[in-house]
Amino acid sequence: MYQKIIFILTLFFFLPLNAQNTAFNRQLDSIYYYRDLAEKSLNTKDRIQYAKYAIKLSEATKQDSTILKSKRLLSTLYLRERDVNSLFDLNHENLKLANKLQDSIAIANITNVLGWYHGQKAQIDSSYYYYYKASKAFKKIHDVENEAFTLYNMSNIQFDQRDYIGCEQNAVASIRLYQSLPETEETLDYLWALHNLIAIASDELELFDKAIEYHAKALTFSDKISNNFIYTLYSNSNIALIYKELKQYDKALKIYEDLFQNKEILLEEPNNYTLILGDYAYIKHLTKNFKEDDIANMLSEAYKISDSIRDAYSIMSVSLNASEFYKDIENKDSALFFANRAYNLSKETKTNDVILKSLMLKSKIEDEAKAKTYLTEYIHLSDSLQNKERAIRNKFARIEFETDQIVERSKQIAKERLWLLILSIGLIFTLLLLYIIITQRSKNKELKFNQQQQETNEEIYNLMLSQQDKIDEARVIEKKRISEELHDGILGRLFGIRLSLDSLNMSSKPEAIENREKYLGDLKEIEQDIRKVSHELNTDFVSGSNYISIIKSLLETQTKAYKLSYTLRNDDNIDWDSISNKTKIHYYRIIQETLQNIYKHANATEVHISFKQKNNVICLSISDNGSGFDVNKVRKGIGLKNINSRVKEINGELEIKSTINSGTELIIKAPI
Repeated sequence: MYQKIIFILTLFFFLPLNAQNTAFNRQLDSIYYYRDLAEKSLNTKDRIQYAKYAIKLSEATKQDSTILKSKRLLSTLYLRERDVNSLFDLNHENLKLANKLQDSIAIANITNVLGWYHGQKAQIDSSYYYYYKASKAFKKIHDVENEAFTLYNMSNIQFDQRDYIGCEQNAVASIRLYQSLPETEETLDYLWALHNLIAIASDELELFDKAIEYHAKALTFSDKISNNFIYTLYSNSNIALIYKELKQYDKALKIYEDLFQNKEILLEEPNNYTLILGDYAYIKHLTKNFKEDDIANMLSEAYKISDSIRDAYSIMSVSLNASEFYKDIENKDSALFFANRAYNLSKETKTNDVILKSLMLKSKIEDEAKAKTYLTEYIHLSDSLQNKERAIRNKFARIEFETDQIVERSKQIAKERLWLLILSIGLIFTLLLLYIIITQRSKNKELKFNQQQQETNEEIYNLMLSQQDKIDEARVIEKKRISEELHDGILGRLFGIRLSLDSLNMSSKPEAIENREKYLGDLKEIEQDIRKVSHELNTDFVSGSNYISIIKSLLETQTKAYKLSYTLRNDDNIDWDSISNKTKIHYYRIIQETLQNIYKHANATEVHISFKQKNNVICLSISDNGSGFDVNKVRKGIGLKNINSRVKEINGELEIKSTINSGTELIIKAPI
């Protein structure tokens, strides 16, 4: 039966828990199901709807990790669809959840997506900021590939903003990471791109030898890539342009001649073909070994193709080369046409390099007055761009510095909080220890006091017993004395008088009558002696004063210790000798316990004790002038329970009278 009850109770306790777990598991199964649909469905709109429904179910679980996983799935779908506007709010929500969960992997990926988002919105500062945070996050979790990719993105942003030194630093860091990875088509692609980026940045800084070196390194990676024609094309054409800057025209021309051996492949990329054809034509012009008509035809072909495909950068590049060419052959109209074409298009596209080059060309082509205006505009724009470049370099450095500062500050705050927690725990522990020590000392003092009180009580009790023995002994002696006096005195005299009266009973002489009267007087005297002895026997020689002395001794000891004043009244009609020792000891203990309660709880300064006797009932009253209490609400402590128990032992009645701020009175009535 007992085992059955336990089994039923176990079922009663665990069934609701199991039911709850079952319901939660079903909810998770539904979430997994809709996530799976979101990843595998063919229709994009359906996939997004399934992901949103998975989020709704996840939010019902109130588990942040489940919610984050579902929301990150939706973010991935938006990213695949290039839905830039939907990404912003969702990823900021995801970032808050990831930070709350301290999910390092999620933080890294989300900040990376936010970097891409701000890049799409042309919010350069924010894009760089989030990419920088992502790079640090990926480094923390040892995700080398993604760290390298974020550094690559950062270097591209810096290149576009003309921060070539910063660009090179991040590109070099990215290269080191990619070189530590297995050699795949993807890593080779990034290594070529990064070396190409450093080479172009070096070219902009006019570090031509370094630029050629990095282009050559880029070619070593492109050689390992299948279908590498475009990579080779870019690197070689860029090297040819550097040779043009170095005025090593023969080397540049050789590269272009090699490239145009694959003209059919070049034509597959019309925008690249026009760029290279324009540069090739201009290099031919600079060598001064080719006919002007052939060069003009090449430039015309390049311009027509670039104009037909409406590729702005190709048009501007070909126009600048054509303007230079026609300026050199003193065809002012054509030179000005192409210079204006490059200038206007560069203003539309905000391509500052082309604006500067076209302004310089126009200043060389136009008359002196207009040339001055173009040069002034050139100088203003050049100074502005230089200031902007310095500001951008400082800005990127500041973003990195401030981000690192925030991280360091966060670490410092975390350390400070840890130390504060440790100090708080230490302080609490110290205070607790002090409290325990003080409390223990107080308890020890109280225990010692109680032990001393107990010893005193035992001493007083032994004194009472000793006193009682002395009283009993005195009674025995007194009884013996009275017995001897009765036997030897009164009884002897009575015996003599009885014999004399017996002898006189037989005589009627006057002398006999006189003697009888004399003997009657003696009998009267004996009667008085007997009455005297009877009176002495009826009067206790201590008159019950010894018990009250003991009570008085207790009061003097306790009230002195408790700093109380007292009064004691005793009814002389009470015969304490006729009252049992058990009853007197209970009265003694009740007074003792009451005095302790007054000391602990009443905050009194006076106590009044009185004994009265009425109709064979002794009434003990103990009152104080303390704070009092509500009799109906107070809980009975061990003290009151002890008093109640003692009152019952002597078949008495206990009455407590008390009001707040008016003192307390205990009245105990017990039969003799």
